[in-house]
Amino acid sequence: MNRLLYTFLFYLALPFILGRLWWRGLKAPAYRERWLERLGLFKPKNKMGKQPLWIHAVSVGEVLAIVPLVKLIQARYPDIPIVMTTMTPTGAERVKASFADTVTHYYCPYDLPCALKRFIKKLNPRACVIVETELWPNLVNSCAHSVIPLLVANARLSERSARGYMRFSTLARQMLEQINMIAVQNEIDGQRFLDLGLPSRSMSVTGSIKFDVKAPEGSERLAYALRQMWGESRKVLIGASTHEGEESELIAVYQQLLSDYPDLLLVVVPRHPERFDRVAELIKQAGLKLARRSLGQQPESRTQVYLGDTMGELMKLLAAADIAFVGGSLVERGGHNPLEPAVLKKPVIMGPHYFNFQLICDSLQQAGGLTVVSDADGLAGELRRLLDDTELLSSQGQAGYQFVMQNQGALEKLYALTDEYCLKD
Repeated sequence: MNRLLYTFLFYLALPFILGRLWWRGLKAPAYRERWLERLGLFKPKNKMGKQPLWIHAVSVGEVLAIVPLVKLIQARYPDIPIVMTTMTPTGAERVKASFADTVTHYYCPYDLPCALKRFIKKLNPRACVIVETELWPNLVNSCAHSVIPLLVANARLSERSARGYMRFSTLARQMLEQINMIAVQNEIDGQRFLDLGLPSRSMSVTGSIKFDVKAPEGSERLAYALRQMWGESRKVLIGASTHEGEESELIAVYQQLLSDYPDLLLVVVPRHPERFDRVAELIKQAGLKLARRSLGQQPESRTQVYLGDTMGELMKLLAAADIAFVGGSLVERGGHNPLEPAVLKKPVIMGPHYFNFQLICDSLQQAGGLTVVSDADGLAGELRRLLDDTELLSSQGQAGYQFVMQNQGALEKLYALTDEYCLKD
């Protein structure tokens, strides 16, 4: 398939895409807000003295990953405005929470030449940085046509994604040849890009900036305050970034554990806010005593499940836990970042589906900071092992922390490339 055919098919699919946007708005009304921006129709929010740097991060995970780089750019080039685009409202909320008014947010236009042309003409960016894997043929072509340098930051390409691109090898090769630089997380991902047609001169291995994650400022103090409210002697299990199908499994495992660990507190933090109410209902249906953070409720001695149904507080809740299960891994979502609990010295457990973080998870497992289980029964067994052995719990948390510390340093390498391709006049 070439780009013209791809574009024709995209235009045909547009009514269905807009219909899906409207349908998603039934559960999450924010999807219906500012929807014209997705067609490149928007009024610039402020006048910019200099050409802005455009950073595209599809959703929450990508926004969180790029925060350290953006903060570094703001510190070293305070006069360069920054515009961030996302595809999801949760990503938009994360941009606002991370940067307040120091970064301007728009929804990224769909991958249609007319929408992108309007967007680029109004924004007039100095360069574009795409975070991780959000590669769209017309977006890349529009940047190349307008002579806008394009850098893909913290890039990763799973084996599954590479097979998908390979089905459209002509389109993938055309797109990759137009990218100025791809900063990949590791040699394996880099080779997959090269196999798809990326010129070797356009690739640099910088490592993953996810390793440059830091414990939140005052995390120990915040954890202490939460534990005072929850009960200092209680063990706390957190299910972080859980997806549909995982909460029910986690609740069932928790109920199995209660007979031997009656004081165990379960903290559940669903990945998507539109599911908060549904997860609350699941907990109530299981007959468990629930407290919801969004309602200002704090667990008391009788509370069994604490629902972290707020945005931007996952690291705080992780800091207060003893053991972390990272979601998206018992179901086939590819998992989420295990380094966030690891840097907080928490032993990490994941299911078998972690292909989005394959190399990181395999390496963290080898280092002793992560245990991979095959199903809910395996999860229950591993939790019992950790709850019964305080020294093991502590040593696994320390092993994960040391692994993160040993692999930091990608941020400065990525900044150097960003400076070269995107920031210098």
